[in-house]
Amino acid sequence: MSNFPEEITEDGLRIYGETSYENQIAVLSHYLHNNHEDVEDDMKQDIIIAIREFLSRKKFRQGKDEELSDEDIWLATESPMQYNLFDDFFKVPFPAPENPKFTFIDLFAGIGGFRIAFQNLGGKCVYSSEFDAKAQESYLANYGEMPFGDITKESTKKYIPKDFDVLCGGFPCQAFSLAGRRLGFKDETRGTLFFEIEAILRRHQPKAFFLENVKGLAIHDKGRTLKTILEHLDDAGYDVVPPQILNAMDYGVPQHRERIYIIGFRKDLRINIADFHYPEPTTTGDNRPKFRDVMEKEEVSVKYYLSTTYVETLIRHKARHEAAGHGFGYKIIDIDGVANAIVVGGMGRECNLLIDKRLTNFTPVTRIKGEVNREGIRKMTPREWARLQGFPDTFKIVVADASAYKQFGNSVAIPAIQATAEKELQLLGLI
Repeated sequence: MSNFPEEITEDGLRIYGETSYENQIAVLSHYLHNNHEDVEDDMKQDIIIAIREFLSRKKFRQGKDEELSDEDIWLATESPMQYNLFDDFFKVPFPAPENPKFTFIDLFAGIGGFRIAFQNLGGKCVYSSEFDAKAQESYLANYGEMPFGDITKESTKKYIPKDFDVLCGGFPCQAFSLAGRRLGFKDETRGTLFFEIEAILRRHQPKAFFLENVKGLAIHDKGRTLKTILEHLDDAGYDVVPPQILNAMDYGVPQHRERIYIIGFRKDLRINIADFHYPEPTTTGDNRPKFRDVMEKEEVSVKYYLSTTYVETLIRHKARHEAAGHGFGYKIIDIDGVANAIVVGGMGRECNLLIDKRLTNFTPVTRIKGEVNREGIRKMTPREWARLQGFPDTFKIVVADASAYKQFGNSVAIPAIQATAEKELQLLGLI
């Protein structure tokens, strides 16, 4: 993606961020990846502006100062793929299938865990939305598509195609998390985003939806929050399968990660929800993958190894909690077992430390207090976190480690999503 202009100027392109759609990269990339001949007239002007701005900036970066003519823009708009002007959007690890069996939209898309799962089953993503700037950057690098920004804005929602088959969404879960304050719908910035999903379902009436959230949603406010969600989905015109909590470690990844799945079908399709069955575990007992299976095969950088001072701090912190009768504190996993759930923040890394004694160079590459510990205690790498969520090694990690941990910790576990989606799509007759 080296030819993508990324300067942020007062009147230039802003590639990433919640307002990226206002600068048209999301408009342009969606136009290129979807049926560009089927565009409503009121959006055509947005596309022309996007193409003119993108090509102007691209020429500037390539050191070309000739003006773009109206004919150049018209040709690029009407036949964008004939002039090799937009190759960067298609040189990606995860292109859409050439002959898709169905279409879906990817809301609260993160880095595209839902997208990979549904593409693996033959689907084409026709719209994506993600608020976080760094996640947008990763999404663009891997799918060639810039997600639209703030889904609460009509200027974002207006680009959702009229027709698509399935709505996918891992809507923000912090408001319901067992580890958080659990404000639920009282959390105006996160809890109420469910109602954006409801509004889109009412407006577009896709055949089905697939929603994912933390298992804490099931018991939040003594079950009343989930009851409210299910009532709203029913009122929006959908028969909802009784939600179920699935564990990622039962579907091919060595991570103990429980999440609630909510599946629904449009009522006029007259699908008997009793015919839907969540997938049986594919890996159990001795057949279950071990962390060793996803562990880095070679020695990793010393930067992932904890300092002696850091280790001492963790030991004291755990001792204080144990004395108070709490179970908080660092954990060193058995590499021949499964990892604990990877989550955003330091706790997600500190609960998934491991012993790896392959380090040969103990010279620090970052500022640390003390020295590198000699017991081999290290945190997992971002690539190991990616594998714990089922991301192939072809997935590009284009952000710094801190952002990568956040992105993978927030993602869905692809194999569990795919196994469940397969059941849903089979019942719909789409695969």
